[in-house]
Amino acid sequence: MEMEQIGIGLIWFVAFLFSTTVHEAMHAWVAYRGGDPTAYHGGQVSLSPLPHIKREPIGMLVVPLLTSLTQGWAMGWASAPYDPNWAARHPQRAALMAAAGPAGNFALAIIAFILIKAGIVAGYFIAPDRANFHTLIETAGGPNGVTTMLSVFLMLNVILGTFNLIPLPPLDGASVAMVFLPADLRARVREFMASGMMSMLGLLVAWRVFPVLTDPLFTLILAALHPSVSYG
Repeated sequence: MEMEQIGIGLIWFVAFLFSTTVHEAMHAWVAYRGGDPTAYHGGQVSLSPLPHIKREPIGMLVVPLLTSLTQGWAMGWASAPYDPNWAARHPQRAALMAAAGPAGNFALAIIAFILIKAGIVAGYFIAPDRANFHTLIETAGGPNGVTTMLSVFLMLNVILGTFNLIPLPPLDGASVAMVFLPADLRARVREFMASGMMSMLGLLVAWRVFPVLTDPLFTLILAALHPSVSYG
């Protein structure tokens, strides 16, 4: 394995670890503010990755590290506990809790986008000859650690935020969509969603659907960053 590949993989891993920590901390914080202290008592209202790794060591540490180093991009999972009775009593608060995770990812993506655009305006960053998920920009001397980190943070957080808003369990979008259902139907759907088999099916479907969205997202981001550059 080349050192460059290892370096890019480690950047993906660090970005995944921090971005997922922010995602879960946002869930936990909004739930706490909404009256459910379950995740707060579990230590998840924290920007330290340690309590999140402790809860999901395979999804937060092992799988993302392996995929980062072998595939060149990070994949994993995490979760923040909540009280289902609280969610049933307060569907609007539960929907806000669910939306808070993707909102955290989009906030990180916006920060990365602003830093990249500022660098472009200042003349420090330029459009790459060949763009990919970890090379949205480069310097006159080519890509470096800063350009790779900013590119990965932007793409990863757009992907995480968008993927988690797909309205299929166990993704956050399913809980957000619940708030628009009538109360009697909401209870039945919530019970149906609690099935482990339904969650597995939802993930499989989402995993098949999401690749259709990645190319348009990538193209949209490139167009926003480099409106005068055409990539064939």
